[in-house]
Amino acid sequence: MTSILRLPGDPDDITFPALLLRNAEDHPDLPALSWREDDGPTTTRTWSEVRREVAALATGFTALGVRRGEHVLMMMTNRPEHWLCDVALVHVGAVPVTVYNTSAPGQIAHIARHSRARFAIVEGARELPRWEPLLKGTGEASAPLERLVVVDPDAAGPHRTYGSLLASGARLLDPDAFEKAWRACAATDPLTVVYTSGTTGDPKGVRMTHRDVVGNGVALDAAIEFPGRAEHLCYLPFAHIAERMLGIYLPLLRASPVHLCRDPGQVAALARELRLREFFGVPRVWEKLAAGVRAALAGLPEDRRRAVEAANDVARAHVDCRERGEEPSADLAAAYREAKEKVLDPVLALAGFDRMQWTASAAAPMPVDVARFWAGFGLVVMDAWGLTETTGVVTANGPGAFRLGSVGKPLAGMEVRVADDGEIMVRGPFVCDGYLRADGGVDALVDADGWFATGDVGRLDDDGFLWITDRKKEIIVTSTGRNVAPALVENALKEHPLVGQALVHGDGRSYLVALLVLDQEMAPAWAAARGIDAPGGAAAGLVDHPAVREEIVRAVEAANARLNRTEQIKRYRLLAEEWGPETGELTPSLKLRRRVIRDRYQDVIEGLYTA
Repeated sequence: MTSILRLPGDPDDITFPALLLRNAEDHPDLPALSWREDDGPTTTRTWSEVRREVAALATGFTALGVRRGEHVLMMMTNRPEHWLCDVALVHVGAVPVTVYNTSAPGQIAHIARHSRARFAIVEGARELPRWEPLLKGTGEASAPLERLVVVDPDAAGPHRTYGSLLASGARLLDPDAFEKAWRACAATDPLTVVYTSGTTGDPKGVRMTHRDVVGNGVALDAAIEFPGRAEHLCYLPFAHIAERMLGIYLPLLRASPVHLCRDPGQVAALARELRLREFFGVPRVWEKLAAGVRAALAGLPEDRRRAVEAANDVARAHVDCRERGEEPSADLAAAYREAKEKVLDPVLALAGFDRMQWTASAAAPMPVDVARFWAGFGLVVMDAWGLTETTGVVTANGPGAFRLGSVGKPLAGMEVRVADDGEIMVRGPFVCDGYLRADGGVDALVDADGWFATGDVGRLDDDGFLWITDRKKEIIVTSTGRNVAPALVENALKEHPLVGQALVHGDGRSYLVALLVLDQEMAPAWAAARGIDAPGGAAAGLVDHPAVREEIVRAVEAANARLNRTEQIKRYRLLAEEWGPETGELTPSLKLRRRVIRDRYQDVIEGLYTA
């Protein structure tokens, strides 16, 4: 269990302003926030500095007219202004709501209307065209939005700037009024509303309280051995519950530092520089990191590559012992220490992972081959599971008890059962208040017995570990009435390093087909190792190469060999362009938007059934 330091009261009664005060009093000079502007030096704020700036911002928001209990929208990258505004709004009793940067105008309008927000804080020129129409309050864009605050002063135009808000707050700050305002916050007050990313339909607003989040954080610390005060690299959107927990709430709870990364494309470079001791990534991030390592290994001389492979085998044997709850033999322990020191750590150092003590994933099923790949370097990616509606984590693997491919055991206080149709049901203190209604009320999430139907399908094994199969709504029902979990098939296809992404289709059909996307990092490296020229060094030029197509045939055959007949792929199409949030095929948390992909490739899919 990780020490959470001094708690300023009973966990059921703690608010996040009280935690920030604790940090500023007990750890005033410890780093709290770090960031870098472009290629400039790193800037760091201590906990005492953070609290002073939060106090000024809270005063500025009050002067702006922000009222206790109202929602304030934000659309920014992971920059200090975003983090500080979020925490400052909580201090005045307002409810911060982050909107995904990739949201379309219609989605933004829906959230603005639904939350009845009067104020929004946006980053700059990229956001203004999507927000300014809401100020006009007419027609399709009709919303109660009254004012925008803009962080970039060069793009602000007629709108209030973040800098002026901070400066006015510093001038007007009355320490007694500030203290009185945050002390009026109660643990049962709403802390935030998280709008689900909306793989289908309009997003729903999930309301969670200080008590929900503090309780979840304390339970996580009891189950998982986090490195003490390890720096968290914060790069996922704050609109996602995982990054809100890891990048805002848990650092406040643990007085641990956060390094803010505005551009997710810089994550790999920052990881190398910071040499992190903890790292969280959704499965797609771990897949891409693994592809990068595989590509680097493919370019090594054969003797070096064989040495790494031999060390991988030793590391996996060591992890296998831990997974079974066994103590590794003296010989295996010695062999692992030697392999790690002489072979594995130097390779991990290239990615900045040589000091890593805790690695984790969530948000979607982790492909077992990816987990086994990292186990070959001694890194156990501790998979966890939960939903926005459950304050994030319900189950988690920990260093003392884990199963690769599972999502672990329930946290203390949480109950999990599997219904007759395979749907996972959850009951316990971390199930949130409910879905926010447009009139300000909430619709309860649970049934009469307190159970929340998660929409995920899975199983509990005899040791109490939960295994996620798929989303209930995404289960494919073939024309013969057979049920197929598409994620299971897609993960089998992605076990081949050339397959970066996959979507399986077959609802109402007699067989399954797939869209496969070449891995953007691994494909050029694979080709180079075989003397194949990739035009422009990119995967796109390799789609039609005979050797690549032959290898993809083998990849599909290998996947089919591990699947039952109903799950096997009969036909597929190989694509060159990677799917992403910017182009709409993935949610901001990098999950497949199946309906979008199916609609976009409808002719291709139909062709696979008619060819």
